[in-house]
Amino acid sequence: MAETEHGFVRRIGLFQATAINMSQMCGIGPFVTIPLMVAAFGGPQAVIGFVAGAVLALADGLIWAELGASLPGAGGSYVYLRQAFQYRTGRLMPFLFVWTAMLFIPLAMATGVIGFVQYLGFLWPGMTQTQGDLTGLALIAVVVALLWRRVENIARITTVLWAVMLASVLLVIIAAFTHFSPDRAFTYPAHAFALTTNHFWTGFAAGLTIGIYDYGGYNTAAYMGAEIKNPGRTLPRAIVFSIVGIMAIYLLLQVGTLGVVDWQEMLDPNSTAATSVASAVMEKTWGKAAADTVTVLILVTAFASVFTGLLGGSRVPYDAAREKVFFRPFGTLHPRYRFPVLPMVTMGLIGGVGYLIGRHTDLATLIQLLTTVMVIVQALAQIAAVTVLRRRQPALRRPYRMWLYPLPSLVALVGWLVIYGYADRNSPGRHPIEWSLAWVAAGCVAFVLWAAYEKVWPFGPREISEEYLEAAAPVGTDADPDADPGAQEPAPA
Repeated sequence: MAETEHGFVRRIGLFQATAINMSQMCGIGPFVTIPLMVAAFGGPQAVIGFVAGAVLALADGLIWAELGASLPGAGGSYVYLRQAFQYRTGRLMPFLFVWTAMLFIPLAMATGVIGFVQYLGFLWPGMTQTQGDLTGLALIAVVVALLWRRVENIARITTVLWAVMLASVLLVIIAAFTHFSPDRAFTYPAHAFALTTNHFWTGFAAGLTIGIYDYGGYNTAAYMGAEIKNPGRTLPRAIVFSIVGIMAIYLLLQVGTLGVVDWQEMLDPNSTAATSVASAVMEKTWGKAAADTVTVLILVTAFASVFTGLLGGSRVPYDAAREKVFFRPFGTLHPRYRFPVLPMVTMGLIGGVGYLIGRHTDLATLIQLLTTVMVIVQALAQIAAVTVLRRRQPALRRPYRMWLYPLPSLVALVGWLVIYGYADRNSPGRHPIEWSLAWVAAGCVAFVLWAAYEKVWPFGPREISEEYLEAAAPVGTDADPDADPGAQEPAPA
């Protein structure tokens, strides 16, 4: 397992990469968002949101698969945007991505901590607001401490957490279908599918936002591209396998839950069905003892999502800092354990602040704010990056080429634009669109100041670096495109 050019070691295989993705995807998300999805749609037709989220995740996942397979570096999106947009805007796009990622990755992690404390309330009904706040902060500190080790040891921990996640979800699904009521699950309110009304499409956009939040994490292993064995083969498979697997789990969980718990109970914010719906399912089916046991497993699952989120996210600023597109101390690895120290600690601190903000507002608003910021700088930019790279670097080695190109890009584009366009309607008074634009504008100002200091474009020459195009296949990657049955020599764009 040879060391890469940036000091990382390729030790993570397909099974571990898929486990990392799935642990991040199926963390606390579905256990806390089923009531939010029901509230968005106004009934059990909320299953539409999970289906729509799966379609968008798969389309976007194929974009990540092509980019990750051909550009397997540390930082994921940072590498893709740097390579694609360097020809016209220098380092602007990768700078904006890192600027934004340092916010949205730890805040997304904070939603997992919120869910952890929310379910802990089922076992600790007398927990006060202050006790909950301190518990969440302590959880973040424990996660940072456990990540303070070699990545191969982390991969083993992640595999165990992934197994616990599967056990918790499967137990809830089995319990739900042993006491399943089709009438409860498939009796819809009047006008549930009134496709010509604004109410339906506003609810659909809100549900799509929640759905893609739940599927978020299928790209976690791509952030660790410099630590993946045979990334041209491993990353596309890990992304597709994790999305398809989680899609099946989510649909069974959603339908099963609606067949046990009356959806109208989920609309009461003070009910167990709203705050810890999986525990409510277990209590109604197998009793209080079973509910307590599964709640403990869900707490472990929530912990796993926070753990893998910080694991992958801490790699994002590392490559940028090494290339002087972010603060230079962020580009230092631990001398013994070979992980980026400052990014991990900083994201842990930001996640703690985000957790406190979310605890004192509401989870749905936090999800909406996170998603709108991510759409501009990451989702839409990567859709463009695939096409730009096919035109600018047609000879780039592509072990995987997107199926049915450009159809997945077009599907992803429509999905992300729907989420962004309806953001203000779904968070009245919170102005997520305005906040996202303000954050990007602040990032542009910061870039101008930084570029002037570093004497780079637009205050210096535009620097073009095509290292993935020019270099031979790195050690630990697929040396021969023909070794991958899905690989082929790229045709001119």
